[in-house]
Amino acid sequence: MRRYRYTEKDFSTKDAAQAALMRLLAPLKPFYSESGARLEIGVTSAHYESDTVPMEAFARPLWGLAPFWAGGGRDERSSGKSERMRSDSEKSRAGAERDDLTQYRDFEEIYNNGLSAGADPAHPEYWHTCRDFDQKFCEMAAIAYAMLLAPEQVWDSLSDEAKKNLTEWLWEINRHECCACNWQWFAIVTNLALKVRGMPYSRERMETGLAMLEDYYDAGGWYRDGNGGEKDYYNPFVMVSYGLLYAMFMEEEEPERCAAFRQRARDFAQDYIYWFADDGASIAYGRSMTYRFAQGGFFAFALLSGTEVLPLSVIKGILTRHLTWWLNQPIYDNAGILTIGYAYPNLQMSESYNAPGSPYWALLAFAFLALPDDHPYWQADCAPMPELERQHYLAHAGMLMQRNHNNVVALLPGRLHADGHSHTLEKYGKFAYSSRFGFSISRSPLTLYESAPDSTLVFEIGGRYYPRDTIEEDYTIDSDGITCVWSPLPVCLTGAEPLQAMAGGALAAVEDTGDESARLCKDQDTCAGGESGSLEKESRSCAAGVPYIRVETEIRPTEKGHIRTHRITSEIECAAYDCGFALAAERGLAVSGNDQGVVSGESACGRNVRVLENESFAAVETMGDYCTVTVLSGDGKGQVLTPDPNTNLIVPKTFLPMAAYKIRKGTQVIQTEVCYL
Repeated sequence: MRRYRYTEKDFSTKDAAQAALMRLLAPLKPFYSESGARLEIGVTSAHYESDTVPMEAFARPLWGLAPFWAGGGRDERSSGKSERMRSDSEKSRAGAERDDLTQYRDFEEIYNNGLSAGADPAHPEYWHTCRDFDQKFCEMAAIAYAMLLAPEQVWDSLSDEAKKNLTEWLWEINRHECCACNWQWFAIVTNLALKVRGMPYSRERMETGLAMLEDYYDAGGWYRDGNGGEKDYYNPFVMVSYGLLYAMFMEEEEPERCAAFRQRARDFAQDYIYWFADDGASIAYGRSMTYRFAQGGFFAFALLSGTEVLPLSVIKGILTRHLTWWLNQPIYDNAGILTIGYAYPNLQMSESYNAPGSPYWALLAFAFLALPDDHPYWQADCAPMPELERQHYLAHAGMLMQRNHNNVVALLPGRLHADGHSHTLEKYGKFAYSSRFGFSISRSPLTLYESAPDSTLVFEIGGRYYPRDTIEEDYTIDSDGITCVWSPLPVCLTGAEPLQAMAGGALAAVEDTGDESARLCKDQDTCAGGESGSLEKESRSCAAGVPYIRVETEIRPTEKGHIRTHRITSEIECAAYDCGFALAAERGLAVSGNDQGVVSGESACGRNVRVLENESFAAVETMGDYCTVTVLSGDGKGQVLTPDPNTNLIVPKTFLPMAAYKIRKGTQVIQTEVCYL
């Protein structure tokens, strides 16, 4: 299916931006249920009830429709559609299989009927009651957002009975527990909407959630996503942005709190701008990457709330380039529907909570459509990115940022704790994350090419591959660099649950012998007997079959990239691979390596790709980008890996330059330079 090619003109005026949103949403129309309360756009599942999946898909387009309606946008029926609009919906094969009347309903009609049916316990499309930690709480926030911004379309048009039913259904969020993280905002915003619309609401629940959010707040505009949580995109997705939404409606009642939310947004913007590259892309980092251009939602919410976080023309430039970059990626299926993935459809990188409708949270970035026609934003120029430091330490985010004209890279110490979300090792545990190269997700620890270990140090032990995961708490980060201590294996055993088999059975499970010393402990130094001692002393704390490996890593930024120095203490001989970024291989290019996917020799691979490797150097040059990896110290050599396809978030086929080291028993230092700027 031929795709529309977006340019900055598609977001320069209000009419053009409204048309861009409708172009995104029109392909959904054939897939709404008869009464509109459910949207069936895929067959993949999520960890929550299957009955919730089409309800989520119904709700999430409201993140775009609500500001569209609030700003005066009106959806046209089939008779008034332009040919440009028709190309993405009427001509789709799936749409042709559905009833024309269903296909051509306007969105106001769909959502008026859908809200009435979904909240009606007697209706076949009823959304049902909730339970603790119910996924539907996330979707209530989208409905609440629409109630706040566009009451004419989603509230005033409902019958009294439908309003009563919807209020009762939304009250489910007050009867159950919400996750202790960004979800607290969902309960707050839902009750805020009920309050603003003159319906019963829970002030107690709002205050409880607001108090919890204060506990999550750190400094400089940054929140953690729950106590001990990460500082990631949930700041712009929810934490900071919803504070601005709250301030829009509660300023008169709570001027101090709302002023604080606005100031946090101003502070946050001074850091967050460093996540964006000149071409509109932003760094791929953390979980929920399938929400894509929700990355720009913070700037849209700043506009919506009238909070000046950056000059107006700068914000317009960021949003325009960001949306243009994203909407030109191959992120749609053949019916024009957004897919799960990042820069292309990819279930490998998804979370267990990603269902077919999940990607439509990206529509947060269209909040600016609520601006009135005479708002200065519509007449403002799209300014280029302001002059930013090529290297900049974000103290409150815990990141060391680097940039050139087309790439932004974040250097990080790593994560302190593992959690239950999918692939968080890869999403938070790498040395570096890039707007240009993204990051890669491991398929399996069984082979190096399945592991796809970009931007990390991975150890080969017993035929399995173990990258860096969590780090010890005494890490450091400042403008000069990063230091951290970690191990690819759990090695200290005392005072916790019996150690279970690691990485799918790569190492034998440690049996519970009744000996309290054979228990997992988080504190390596304590288990090793206090002060760092000899290998012999440290290894005495290791259970049978679990080798002791300790890594002290130092990362120092350079003009072209960074240098990694690893002091490795190991009780076994093994191999380690210090990897750079994974770069795009030419589409359709067949490149084979050895049984681990390692490319040999120095050659040009196709028109736009060049792969080089020798005893101390590996490089990939592709379509104007490059990454080189150089052995500076240690028993290493340059190699280029061909990872499994569809492991990288940005491109489906990659080459990965790396330094392959031999690790001996005892203590040694290896040093690798990685260049990419």
